[in-house]
Amino acid sequence: MYYLGLINEYLKNYMKSRMTYRADFWVEVISDLLFQATNLIFIFVVFMHTNSLGGWSQNEVVFVYGFFMVPFGLFSCFVNLWGFSERYIVKGEMDRIMTRPAHNLFQIFLENLDPPALVGSVIGVIIMAVSGSHLGLSMEWWTVPAMIILSLSAVAIYTGIYTTLTSLSFYSDAPTGILPLMYGVQGYGRYPVTIYNRAIQVLLTWILPFAFVGIYPASLFLERPEMRQMAWLTPVVGIVFLSIGLTAWNYGVKRYRGAGS
Repeated sequence: MYYLGLINEYLKNYMKSRMTYRADFWVEVISDLLFQATNLIFIFVVFMHTNSLGGWSQNEVVFVYGFFMVPFGLFSCFVNLWGFSERYIVKGEMDRIMTRPAHNLFQIFLENLDPPALVGSVIGVIIMAVSGSHLGLSMEWWTVPAMIILSLSAVAIYTGIYTTLTSLSFYSDAPTGILPLMYGVQGYGRYPVTIYNRAIQVLLTWILPFAFVGIYPASLFLERPEMRQMAWLTPVVGIVFLSIGLTAWNYGVKRYRGAGS
C-alpha cells in the first residue's frame, strides 16, 4: 500500500506539472503516435512487394506489431532509465535518492514517469483488434488473462535488460551509449524470427530475448502451433531477466560511494 500510494502521488504531481504546459503534453503524445505510425507504414510498404514475410501474412505481422506496442508502452511509462548516468551519477542526484526510505530503483522509476507513452499501448490494442478481426480470430475465455500475463512478462524482460545495462553506470559515468543500441535491437522482436539467420534467432531468443516481447507471445493469439511453447515460456524468461537486472542493480548500488567518488 505504501508503494501504491507513492505511485498515486507521483502521478498526481506529474499531471499537475504537465497541465501547466498542456501544449508540451500533447506534442509528446502526437510525436509518439507519429513514430509508431511510421513503423506501421513501413510494414505496409514491405508487403507492397511481397505476399508473406517468413511465412507470415500482412495482418499477422501487423497483429504482432500491435502486441509489441502494448508492453513497450507500459515499459516506457513506468521504467524510464534514459539519461540515468548523467542525472543521477554525474550530477549526484543518486545521493538524494539513497537518503529516502523507499527502494532506490523504485524512486527512480517514479521520478521518470511518462504517462503519454501509455497511448501507444492503447493504440496497440486497437491494432490487434482490427488485424485480429481481419484474420477471423475469436475471443476465448483465456484471451484477456493471457494478454495481461504475457504483456507484464514482456515488461519484466524490458526492465531486466535495461536495468542490467543501466547498472553499469555505477562502474562508469558514460554507459549511456549502450542504450540506443538496445533500442535498435529490440525492434527486431516485432518481426518473425524466422526471417533472420540462426545466429540472430539465438541472440533474440536467449541472449537479448526481445523475441519474447513481440513475436513469441503474439503467436499464441495467432494460433501458430510452431511457437506455442515459446509463447508460454515468456513469463519464465521475464522472471529470469528481471531477477538478473535487480541483482545487477543492487550489486552496483553497494559499490556506489556518492558523487565525486
